[in-house]
Amino acid sequence: MSRIKYDSGMMEIMTMFESMTGAKLKDCIADGKLIFIIEEGQMGRAIGRNGSNIKRVENAFKKKIKLVEFSGNPLQFIRNMIHPIIASDITEENGTITIHGRDTSARAALIGRERQNINQVSDIARRYFDIKEIKVV
Repeated sequence: MSRIKYDSGMMEIMTMFESMTGAKLKDCIADGKLIFIIEEGQMGRAIGRNGSNIKRVENAFKKKIKLVEFSGNPLQFIRNMIHPIIASDITEENGTITIHGRDTSARAALIGRERQNINQVSDIARRYFDIKEIKVV
């Protein structure tokens, strides 16, 4: 859990997103695509009617975007991060979070090529919570 710093370009992206959607942002991560962490209860406003806000934002930035709703509960936040993949169970013990995948294809999607998906989830979760490790079983 380190302090998050933004450059002027990221601040401009965040301001533009908030003005286009009317939703409050908690964070924004640029990692190939833009990942917006939305404040709790603001997801409907961020998506817009029939996804109109998402489409408008993607067209404005000319990038794919992912919206994740923040939660003060680390297990729920991780469940929101991995959506649309459905985990059968997510447990936490001594700072280690274990995600139980439904089947092999769900586990493969969670882990990703060269562990890129699970590393991204882990890095983002560590920005807000004191987590040692995230495992997929």
